[in-house]
Amino acid sequence: MKFIDEVRITVASAHGGPGGVSFRREAFAPRGGPDGGDGGKGGDVILRTSKHLNSLVDYKANKRYAAKEGEPGAAANCSGAAGADMVLLVPEGTLIRDDETGEILIDMTEISEHVLLKGGRGGKGNAFFKTSVNQAPEYAQPGEDGESLSIRLELKLIADVGIIGFPNAGKSTLISRVSAAKPKIADYPFTTLAPNLGVVRAAEYRSFVVADIPGLVKGAHQGVGLGIQFLRHIERTRLFIHLIDASGMSGRDPVQDYEDINFEIKMYDEANAGKDGFFPLSTRPQFVVFNKIDTLSADALNRLIAEFKKRTQATPVAISAVTGRGVKELIQEVAHRVFEDRKD
Repeated sequence: MKFIDEVRITVASAHGGPGGVSFRREAFAPRGGPDGGDGGKGGDVILRTSKHLNSLVDYKANKRYAAKEGEPGAAANCSGAAGADMVLLVPEGTLIRDDETGEILIDMTEISEHVLLKGGRGGKGNAFFKTSVNQAPEYAQPGEDGESLSIRLELKLIADVGIIGFPNAGKSTLISRVSAAKPKIADYPFTTLAPNLGVVRAAEYRSFVVADIPGLVKGAHQGVGLGIQFLRHIERTRLFIHLIDASGMSGRDPVQDYEDINFEIKMYDEANAGKDGFFPLSTRPQFVVFNKIDTLSADALNRLIAEFKKRTQATPVAISAVTGRGVKELIQEVAHRVFEDRKD
């Protein structure tokens, strides 16, 4: 399924049904009074999360969603049927914004259902308006209007751990080793164009969700390489595994890779500072991880780690996602931190 993480749609709740105008027509009842029933309520627009969805692709084709109008009131004091609600299923973690103002209307992270727009009330039938001085009212109340709104749906992945790093650092290989996720893996940049989610079982009855975030590059905070789109996904992660290609085969400097990614995160934080609900990415814990160590000798790896610690003051963990070396120990450390954070 194609991964779609932002759509613009128009939603509308429905008009209430009009009240009925009717008079009793019964044998032996020449003075039959008014018996027009009330109109039915218009349908609401309801947002509901679904654990089975991980994309907004279903909203790409249709741009307008409307509830059903209430039915009119009928004779014999029969009320009209309420209009059917328009229920929009969205993935957990979807933000709903007013498309004109950008204001966040609702965050579908903590709640599973929300009535976004209420349908109009049904009008009162003429039976309601009967009084001692007006025994035969020939009028009824129209139904109330519904509401309409243009909204923007934004999906931000909800994961405990986000795997970040340059293209071809081995993120897809790592998530495929530690979970049941099956991302596309190949030896060229940008093989992952959409985030992959995997569930990691760290202990009996305990697991956490990891997201393989597509490769970031220099200039990501300005949109280079779809960077802003990718950076937005890691806003909903507790901590990062910062994966670095230690093999040297990319021709890049591991230290420079580390600094470039963190610079992009810092710039993204500055651009989003003060926005509703934004929690800076640079304050999240990072597990710095050297990958592809199966291509290095022990001496070369030790020299690289020493140089990295000297230049960055960060201590990397060394793994090989291909062979599995060091992966179990890494996951144990990450799981411990995740479960500790969940207690807060």
